[in-house]
Amino acid sequence: MPMMVGVVAGAVVGAVLVLIGLFKMMWRVAEPNEALVISGSTHRTEGLEAGMGFRIVTGRGTMVVPGVQAVRKLSLDLNETELHVDCVTHQGIPLKVRGVVIFKVGDDFVSIANAARRFLDQQKLMAERVHNVFAGHLRSIVGGLTVEDMIRDREKLTGQTRAACGTEMEKLGLIVDSLQIHEIEDPTGYIQNLAMPHAAAVQRDARIAQAEANRLATEAEQQSMARMAEATRDSEILQAGYQAERDKAAAKAQQAGPLAAAASRQEVVVQETRVAELEAHRREQQLQADVRKPADATAYEKRTLAEADRDARISAAQAKAKETELAAAAEATRVKAAAAAEAESVKTRGAASAATTRATGEAEAAAAQAKGLADAEAIRAQGLAEAEAIKARAAALAENQEAVVAQQLAERWPEIVQAGASAFGNVDNMVLLNGAEGMGELFAKALTMGGTGLGLARKLLASTGDNGQPVNGIPSAHNGVATPASQKMQKVPLEQEG
Repeated sequence: MPMMVGVVAGAVVGAVLVLIGLFKMMWRVAEPNEALVISGSTHRTEGLEAGMGFRIVTGRGTMVVPGVQAVRKLSLDLNETELHVDCVTHQGIPLKVRGVVIFKVGDDFVSIANAARRFLDQQKLMAERVHNVFAGHLRSIVGGLTVEDMIRDREKLTGQTRAACGTEMEKLGLIVDSLQIHEIEDPTGYIQNLAMPHAAAVQRDARIAQAEANRLATEAEQQSMARMAEATRDSEILQAGYQAERDKAAAKAQQAGPLAAAASRQEVVVQETRVAELEAHRREQQLQADVRKPADATAYEKRTLAEADRDARISAAQAKAKETELAAAAEATRVKAAAAAEAESVKTRGAASAATTRATGEAEAAAAQAKGLADAEAIRAQGLAEAEAIKARAAALAENQEAVVAQQLAERWPEIVQAGASAFGNVDNMVLLNGAEGMGELFAKALTMGGTGLGLARKLLASTGDNGQPVNGIPSAHNGVATPASQKMQKVPLEQEG
């Protein structure tokens, strides 16, 4: 029994080991820098054409059946190829271009499939193929450029080369990570000749700068030598001065006795002169304090008062002028407003007056027309009435003349008395004597004058003809018209005496 268990356990372990061995033989894992290309069965990979006949695995593991499927690896590492291309420029100048291209298989399945079809068994020849592609395009691009363009703008050359090779590299399943142009060799010396003018200019500028530096150095040296000579001269002058001072001191030492006496006498004279000057100055100061200062103070006071009075008058005049100006401006504004209002009022009154005048004229015209008609009718009626009255008066006068005259005189008696009293109209003061008797006599005379007028009227009526025409310019009594008194009796103050 134990032996049976051991056999079974051994068989199980052996089977497990066999299975592990078979799994290791069938399981393939793709490294990060490689792609597994599995062929031998029909597979469909996303992005690839149908019926490719192989499967691509990157970055994971997959099961492969030994004997049925084949597994090969395609490297995704970077590759490098150096460019050594002989070119001819647009100017016909031969050049040698040196550069480097760094490339790799693309990471997408399409690029891996294209590269697998072309380089799966020839991955070592990949650099040579890329070199040939870039060399051909580089020669074509350089043939369209000048040497100056290539020198001044290498980036343009690089960009055009990458753009021209992009389509072909994509067909090969490759991508270019970097393209660098390291060197442009010129076997004819054209580039060196291009640089010679610039080099000559640089050399010229350098020589000019060196000459300028030499000139400045020479000027500095000359200035330094001049300062040295100046210092030497100053030193000799100082030495000569010191020698002169020493000689002068020696001479003074010899003349010390006479000079001391003269100096003492001079000092005495100087002191006396100073005393006199001080005395004169004191007197001048005394005069200034006693006379000039009071006079200046008085003059200053008068001048200050005069200036203050003048400033006050000027300020008052300016204030008055300002007040007058403001009043004039206000009056002008008021007059202008009043004139505008008056003009508007006149305009309104004119319009109203015109309307009133027109209405009044129309009313007056209608009233005048009506009045004229009424007056004409009244005159006509009055004429008829007067004619009837005259006719009746004439008949009455023919029958009883005295009665008619008496009636008319009675009707006109106040006017006749007034006409008689008009003789006293121009008398300012009248003195009546005898009191009431004098007054009675006065009224008696007035009545007498009235009687006289009555007799005169009778005579006039007697002298009037039968046709009723006036005699000697006096109107007849037949027309019944008497001339009224044109003046009225004025009030006469009466003074009565005892």
